[in-house]
Amino acid sequence: MMIQSACRVLLLAFLIALPGFAVAEDAPSTLAEPDQQAIRQVIQSQLDAFQRDDAAAAYSYATPMIREKFGDARNFMQMVKQGYTPVYRPQSVAFDKLVDTEYGPDQVLRLIGPDGRAYTAHYMMQKQVDGTWMINGCYLTRAEDQNV
Repeated sequence: MMIQSACRVLLLAFLIALPGFAVAEDAPSTLAEPDQQAIRQVIQSQLDAFQRDDAAAAYSYATPMIREKFGDARNFMQMVKQGYTPVYRPQSVAFDKLVDTEYGPDQVLRLIGPDGRAYTAHYMMQKQVDGTWMINGCYLTRAEDQNV
């Protein structure tokens, strides 16, 4: 029940934020290359942790706000397994553009899920006080006629 409530809260937050993404589609990131590389590395590290079923490692790449919403790594991993199967077990992943939004950088990924269907994942990133990048949310959309 807690997981379903948390998923609904995150989904609602992303739906509210969607209008900002539409505007940002043509705004390539102005971040320096080291920041862009750090963002890709954080996302790739979380994807690698999902492949190993390492809930603690995957959870560690989420911002404090996201971790607070789920309470612990087990709840977080359960939510990912239930609601983000294409991210949890992708057949393939390709990093696409990084765009600036009013909510922070949005790293776009093209995925082929375990069902063979194409998806687009938007990873909202947040720079922490210590200078590290963390994942502040992710939302998925189905992509039609997409090759990865």
